[in-house]
Amino acid sequence: MESSVVEPAAKAKTTTTFDVIVVGAGVMGSSAAYQAAKRGEKTLLLEQYDFLHHRGSSHGESRTIRATYPEDYYTPLVLESYALWRRAESEVGYQVCFKSRQLDMGPAGSKTLRAVISTCRKHSLAFHEMDSRKIRDEFSCRIQIPDNWTAISTEHGGVIKPTKAVGMFQTLAFKNGAVLRDNTEVKDIKRGENGGVLVVAANGEVFRGRKCVVTVGAWTRKLVKAVSGFEIPIQPLETRVCYWRIKEGHKRDYDLVGGGGGKGFPTFASFGDPYVYGTPSLEFPGLIKVAVHNGYTCDPDDRPWGLGAVSMAALKEWIAAMFSGRVDPSGPVKTQLCMYSMTPDEDFVLDFLGGEFGKDVVVGGGFSGHGFKMAPAVGRVLADLALNGVAEGVELDKFRIRRFEGNRKGNVKDFEDQVNHAGFKGLRSSM
Repeated sequence: MESSVVEPAAKAKTTTTFDVIVVGAGVMGSSAAYQAAKRGEKTLLLEQYDFLHHRGSSHGESRTIRATYPEDYYTPLVLESYALWRRAESEVGYQVCFKSRQLDMGPAGSKTLRAVISTCRKHSLAFHEMDSRKIRDEFSCRIQIPDNWTAISTEHGGVIKPTKAVGMFQTLAFKNGAVLRDNTEVKDIKRGENGGVLVVAANGEVFRGRKCVVTVGAWTRKLVKAVSGFEIPIQPLETRVCYWRIKEGHKRDYDLVGGGGGKGFPTFASFGDPYVYGTPSLEFPGLIKVAVHNGYTCDPDDRPWGLGAVSMAALKEWIAAMFSGRVDPSGPVKTQLCMYSMTPDEDFVLDFLGGEFGKDVVVGGGFSGHGFKMAPAVGRVLADLALNGVAEGVELDKFRIRRFEGNRKGNVKDFEDQVNHAGFKGLRSSM
């Protein structure tokens, strides 16, 4: 981000009232700022660290996008996001989302996988169900599954470049008139005497806004509690993304754009223990991203910076079994740390803060390690809630803060094999 997009501190100390102040410039906040600015609203985007920093959840080399969810209420958000990714790319002039197939697999009796199939049917998503023999044929033995497993393949997969995507939304927000300020930590949000909100920074600056959107990722629980006294059960987890070396003679087999039979390798998810996900070789030639959907509980302001993903032994076994000896399972050759902001049910928080703020403060958080793909739609929803008080095309009841009142587990699901493998033993014990 060039320095020209940063509003000088001297100019910021004015009585200007913004229509929308977005606190937190990760992918969700940057998307929301873009949406608000695009509608002609006077928008301010605040970030506590440098733009595009690596301390949160919106950095790195790749994220998956898939429409195959066991929770059927996410599919419309994903499908909307596919279109909005393309629209934003056309506005900025470069690509951040690269299409692939998606492969979901697991034990034949997996409730999660059966729920995914049910979702595909409900939303008329074409899919191809395969047993172990068909998987070997379809993917030319590049991947294999046990005989008692099943898998489904769809065309709704892809790889997103996260840091590039965040920069895209910030660039588009700026082009549409938004003011961008980094290294501005927000310590408090107050009700304005004449309505609206006052956003108070650690350096003493006070910003006035008609509406405020809070998208601070792993810091959500801390900031919301400081502002309102209410504690949303969002637990930061530190996780480690792993890249594994593809053996000589097989690098093209796992490439995004071309492998066995001329078909690129898919993005993928493997349900069970461990719950594995990954992307084809793209950002690092000769390496494939394979990681566990899990992590260690942490304080975002005092992280261990290194524990990362658990179940490494199980992940090594998974790689040895699944890739027909074509990927070295002895250990990852490159790792990157990231943070999840986990809710007990792995569902988002998209809601008004309420209380004295009514509908003037909107919270977007708890994206639980799977929200990045939906950032364009989430940004649209957050802007709708802030500016219109309602958002169309999303089942907001699933994302309300009040779902945790009297029930810290949140939404009830019938596929606990998925959420039990996402660090929730540590999460529940830490609450």
